[in-house]
Amino acid sequence: MARRNQNRKSRGRPLNGWLVIDKPAGKTSAGVVAEVKRLTDAAKAGHGGTLDPLATGILPIALGEATKTVPYLMERSKGYRFVVRWGEARTTDDEEGGVTETSAARPSVEQIEAGLPNFIGEIEQLPPAYSAIKVGGQRAYDLARKGQPVELTPRLVQVNRFELTSCPDADHAEFEVDCGKGTYVRALARDLAVSLGTCGHVARMRRTCVGPFREETAISLDNLAELSHSAALFEAIRPVETVLDDIPALALTGPQADRLSSGQMVRVLNAADGIYCARSSERLVALAEAKDGEIRPLRVFHL
Repeated sequence: MARRNQNRKSRGRPLNGWLVIDKPAGKTSAGVVAEVKRLTDAAKAGHGGTLDPLATGILPIALGEATKTVPYLMERSKGYRFVVRWGEARTTDDEEGGVTETSAARPSVEQIEAGLPNFIGEIEQLPPAYSAIKVGGQRAYDLARKGQPVELTPRLVQVNRFELTSCPDADHAEFEVDCGKGTYVRALARDLAVSLGTCGHVARMRRTCVGPFREETAISLDNLAELSHSAALFEAIRPVETVLDDIPALALTGPQADRLSSGQMVRVLNAADGIYCARSSERLVALAEAKDGEIRPLRVFHL
């Protein structure tokens, strides 16, 4: 049994870093992770933030040791470009759900622009019933699909930018938004429509950035398939520390790095209190916390 478990753990290639995937519409985030693992034969992979199945755009995939940095990426800001369809409310707040309400009212450009400032800054938002939030140990979307009542609590979220970019016709308006952790674009669209005296849902959505990752550098699954058995794959994989670019570095000696890698405390007298990317000879050793000159590992990386 021990040998079987050991073989199971060793399956796949020990790839470490980030792949920035341009997710196509219709695929779940978990489905993309499974496809990336299949194409790259990566031993371990996970995504850096769920993207709705109907949405396209940036889905960062953490490989190997990069999975330890996913919580730090989840705290970073995200950008979206999306289209709102006025006059129809839907169960899912996007095109997937059934129509629950209609309205003949259509907001003007002036009304839309006047209403946007109410949704910038720290705002209170009720997540959609069809969301991954857990209610009593179950995902809200699982309860909603079963027709069971979903009681969610409003939460404070941060919206840094919310701009109208175009109105192709009376029924549609396109927006761009930069927002913080936990913000639901579908809820923004829903609540904006209500505030403008109508109803609405997201007709199309694309995530344009997540933390340091931008859509210009993303690759499609088809492109990944072409790269998967060539040296070009390694060029596409971004370093583990890419998502830690807002955390200062702390240089360690070789012996200090060895101690920290084994979970032991080291002393660096000139280090101010705080969180650091501990490095030795350009190698990321650990995320570590410094306090009173003592450095203790929070996450150790085996690179």
